[in-house]
Amino acid sequence: MAETSATTGTGEPASRPRKSSWKYIGPGIVVAATGVGAGDLVATLIAGSKFGYTLMWAAVIGCVVKISLAEAAGRWHLATGRTLFDGWRSLGAWTTAYFAIYVVLWGFIYGATAMSSSALPIVALFPDGPGLKFWAIVTGLIGLAFVWFNRYAVFEKVMTVLIGIMFVVVVYVAARVVPDVGASFAGLVPVLPDGSLLYTLGLIGGVGGTITMAAYGYWVNAKGWSNSSWMKVMRLDNRVAYVTTGIFVVAMLIVGAELLHASQIALTSGDRGLIDLGKVLEDRFGAGTAKLFLVGFFATSFSSLIGVWHGVSLMFADFVERFRAPAAEDASEKEQAGPAVVERQQRSLPFRAYLLWLTFPPMALLWLDEPFGLVIAYGVLGAFFMPFLALTLLWLLNSSRTPKEWRNGWVSNGMLVLAGLLFIVLCIQQVREQPW
Repeated sequence: MAETSATTGTGEPASRPRKSSWKYIGPGIVVAATGVGAGDLVATLIAGSKFGYTLMWAAVIGCVVKISLAEAAGRWHLATGRTLFDGWRSLGAWTTAYFAIYVVLWGFIYGATAMSSSALPIVALFPDGPGLKFWAIVTGLIGLAFVWFNRYAVFEKVMTVLIGIMFVVVVYVAARVVPDVGASFAGLVPVLPDGSLLYTLGLIGGVGGTITMAAYGYWVNAKGWSNSSWMKVMRLDNRVAYVTTGIFVVAMLIVGAELLHASQIALTSGDRGLIDLGKVLEDRFGAGTAKLFLVGFFATSFSSLIGVWHGVSLMFADFVERFRAPAAEDASEKEQAGPAVVERQQRSLPFRAYLLWLTFPPMALLWLDEPFGLVIAYGVLGAFFMPFLALTLLWLLNSSRTPKEWRNGWVSNGMLVLAGLLFIVLCIQQVREQPW
């Protein structure tokens, strides 16, 4: 059926389809900037340092998988006029229970992680200044104030600047190490060297694959895209987002392969590995390149911080709102998702309460070792989220909850099944790695 016959979730004809245009790009940039964290870049660097260009193909597949997953989330919001949590709620009370536990526990640990990650490059840039805890608290408070007082339009502009800095720095560093073009193209042929399976799965599923993919539909609505007439625009926006993410991954693989693999230099796992890389860059290219890289490191970490502060707080506000409201029997009884709803939710008590939850309680973890049981619970719940997202989207977009013309085709179903299976394998591995 032609797109011009698309309907909104209320069954009313959608307005005329918009032409896809670069001038509309926005929510995809936000989700790309939020999803790529410092830890993801380190994991990619380590994969490049261990296996050179061999796993380049995995980065490309990962980009395609996440394009499909984010497109599905955006399509649900636009085709039905309902939010993702509204869709989850229609699948049963188990989704509400899972999300409630997940979002509270995940937010508590992630808040401390994001603040520490944003503080690390500042400490490296200003070693004679205050310590890590001070800068971690400062970045958390800045993130809180920024999201509290600004609306989506300003938020999007700042995220665009941050991802621009990330892009320029990462591509510049990759160019400085002089990539082996022949080897990089050879790396597009799928092979699995000995001991590379987990790194391969991590490259496909890890970079840019977080709860913020579920927030994409909320940012689409905040942008003003509220029905299926925006479908082509959303798809272009989403592809730009994950092609950009793919370029990040490829650039960091190049740095790992050229700068670390040949020299057999090992990095510390986690965010601190980027501090190690900064030292390697300083030895090889001088202090200027090292400092520029640390600025890019900060842009990567801080964009993830404010992206989560905004996007996951929106999801939490929607969760509380839907939980309080009686369940409606059909879409016509539900308030349609759109910019007015998002604007109201950004001013709501649940949105601001979750912002405070992300900021202040996690500060305690900056002084305390994370409790053993909490680490395990966080790791297990976090591992289960991406399979939960992929499989529930598969369910929603093949059911009568979605207008017929916007249900999954065989390509979308195949990609969501692939994503679901991939994330289940990663989930099992992450659970096995917990310090039981």
